[in-house]
Amino acid sequence: MKINTAEFIISNSDVSKCPKDFLPEYAFIGRSNVGKSSLINMLTNNKNLAKTSGKPGKTQLINHFLINKNWFLVDLPGYGYAKVSKKTKSVFQQFITDYFERREQLACAFVLIDIRHEAQKIDIEFMSFMGESEIPFCIIFTKADKISKTKIDSHIAAYRKQMFANNWAEMPPYFVTSSSEGTGKEQLLNYIDEVNQEIFNNNGF
Repeated sequence: MKINTAEFIISNSDVSKCPKDFLPEYAFIGRSNVGKSSLINMLTNNKNLAKTSGKPGKTQLINHFLINKNWFLVDLPGYGYAKVSKKTKSVFQQFITDYFERREQLACAFVLIDIRHEAQKIDIEFMSFMGESEIPFCIIFTKADKISKTKIDSHIAAYRKQMFANNWAEMPPYFVTSSSEGTGKEQLLNYIDEVNQEIFNNNGF
């Protein structure tokens, strides 16, 4: 799939105010400073679409972008480690939960994980929440250009081991990406395209 148009639609903290269009949505979420905005900009060929910042926790709203006029890319706030007040964090953690539990248009969530680090407890816990809530998701490992192929394989194996230890039958689909080098872009967009085709062929959700 090629992205021809990417249009910002709305930012809000209330799920009921999200777009009413019944188009498939793909939500991107990850720990703060995981490279989410850079990945979104790389996928959409627009370096200014999502705001990038050296400060973790920059995204604090649900951001909808209309892609190719037929699906939404949803940029969600990061979980954990954001340098915001406890009150602010509790508010946007609540609307993240609301989004996942109430948004019928959600076709798939992408949980972003920094591949440079070994399995992190907070990522395992978040994915456990997704699994227990029966929310379809894939893993996107980011910043693959920063470490060797051997370490990438080792860290993915560590995540697989952790998930099996937490009673997962199998590891969710995953993608290895690098925003600076464009790694994984084609595979990720093709996956979204395949899901979209399945949805549209079945006449919706």
